[in-house]
Formats: sequence, C-alpha cells, structure tokens
Amino acid sequence: MNIETLRHYCLSRPGAEETLPFGPDTLVFKVNGKAFLLTGLDSEDLRFNVKCDPEKALELREQYACVLPGYHMNKKHWNTIVVDGSVSSALLKEWIDHSYELVTAKPKGKKKPQ
Repeated sequence: MNIETLRHYCLSRPGAEETLPFGPDTLVFKVNGKAFLLTGLDSEDLRFNVKCDPEKALELREQYACVLPGYHMNKKHWNTIVVDGSVSSALLKEWIDHSYELVTAKPKGKKKPQ
C-alpha cells in the first residue's frame, strides 16, 4: 500500500472527507467531523494512525511488530501502523475499516426518546 492507495481507500468510505487541519504535512480523514485516520506526508515510510478498540489495540501490538501505540495520540484508543510489507493490504484495510466503524458507531449509553 502506498499513500495514493491509502487516500483512495479512505475516501471510498461513505461520508469520508480529506482534511489538513494540522498543516500541509498531516493528512486527516474524517467522517461526521471525527477523525478515523491520520498520516504524515513528510516521511519516507508510510505510517498512519487509526482508532482501535482498547483491548484489540493491545492484542494487535503484541501480535504485529508493525503496530505501535498511536504516535501523538491517546495510546489507549489509537494505533500507529507502519506500512512495511509485513502484513497484507487486506489486513491494513480491515484495520482502517475498524477505525471507521468505531467513529461512525452510534454513541453508547444514550437512550432513545420515548
């Protein structure tokens, strides 16, 4: 996966938008105003941050060397993925989808009006 493939995949998610809220070197993909993926544009190697269920985040970090605690993010809820060829593009897309789904999920604990 390269930056163009990553951009295309993120923008293919329903309602996704590409933003640069932190300046020209950090690309942020959002849905409903909430970030689901961030990536730097100024490094040689491709890496990106994705939101992750806290328990799953720990499991992935233990299982894959390319999964690190989220750089400049809440490390409980975010992972940094180093795209080094050690995992398939399908698995990278699965992690992106998981992040997207967490951001688009309905808030828990709120009761519907009766």
